Amino acid sequence: METSRRLWLKKIGIGVAGIGFTNFNSFASAPASENLIPSFESDTNLIFLRSNENPYGPSPLARKSFVANANISNRYNWDIAEQLISDLAKKNNVKYENILLGAGSTEILDLVAKWVTLEKGNYVIADPSYDYWTATLDHLGLTKKKVPLTTEKKINLQAMLEAVNEDTKLVYICNPNNPTGTICERKALVEFVTKVSQNTIVLIDEAYLEFTKQQSLSSIINDNKNIIIAKTFSKMYGLAGARIGYAIANKTIIDNLANLQSNTNNSVSVLSKLAAIASLKDDTFISSCYSQNENVRQYTINELEKLNCECIYSNTNFIYFSIAKYKKDYFKQLEINRIQGGRIYEEEGQWTRITVGKMDEMIKFIKALK
Repeated sequence: METSRRLWLKKIGIGVAGIGFTNFNSFASAPASENLIPSFESDTNLIFLRSNENPYGPSPLARKSFVANANISNRYNWDIAEQLISDLAKKNNVKYENILLGAGSTEILDLVAKWVTLEKGNYVIADPSYDYWTATLDHLGLTKKKVPLTTEKKINLQAMLEAVNEDTKLVYICNPNNPTGTICERKALVEFVTKVSQNTIVLIDEAYLEFTKQQSLSSIINDNKNIIIAKTFSKMYGLAGARIGYAIANKTIIDNLANLQSNTNNSVSVLSKLAAIASLKDDTFISSCYSQNENVRQYTINELEKLNCECIYSNTNFIYFSIAKYKKDYFKQLEINRIQGGRIYEEEGQWTRITVGKMDEMIKFIKALK
């Protein structure tokens, strides 16, 4: 069974040898219908610095995969899911049973929300942090307990620990934190998670961890039964629109979350799964994105500080900064220069966020502010 599955995967271009153009010729020779296909190409005059997307796009191998395998979109993808899960388990040094796929990490967060609200109580989250997904928790009856950040805009682990009580069903840590870009020191985070997970679920969102050198907490999931790690291909891997993410947890939690999926591991399209498999092979692309982000981010911080904008040191592909001392109308400057940026996250200090784009985009961003 395993042998025949791998042979089939190899035939469609995702075998060990890499991504090929097996299906491209037949795809290219199909009758043209340009007039029937609407264009969804982005407005090239806009600069998108709002949603922390990878400005360099999907990796070259992922792009080849999309084209090479377009013709198999008419087929279901159970075997491809098995291959991707195996690859992710190997990458994260866990077992196959410790992985659950989702349509972006958003689906994983949503599944966790639905699961933990089976019993009523509260949940603990830093403020500000990534909280769009927590509407599900609110609607299903959990009470939100917001814990302020430290003066350095870091997650206050001690204060979060003190906020946990017998009614706490979930503690959420976004590491590095969105929107501030700060990161928890790993030893302190492990100690926090180990203690809290004795009595409640701890959800660690590692959406931006690939922009750091910090090791994932995936290595401790089997020793801590109440820990869930959420990962995504949306940020570093440049597959935000392809919608693919995954959870890492012990088998019992994975089974509980899977029970809430109508089609376990198959809410993600065949092309997205194949692109994810290809992306995991493209170390050169990931290394390049990491280096470019580091350089462009530092340039942007230096220039923002020259404009009297206090910046928080970032461990991500975005920058959190204050416009309280900025002399012009910041959002008006973005608007007239056709730049999409972030909103105000903290009124006190007028803290906002900007995505780190390509160097030419950030030069235009800084020029717009001047």
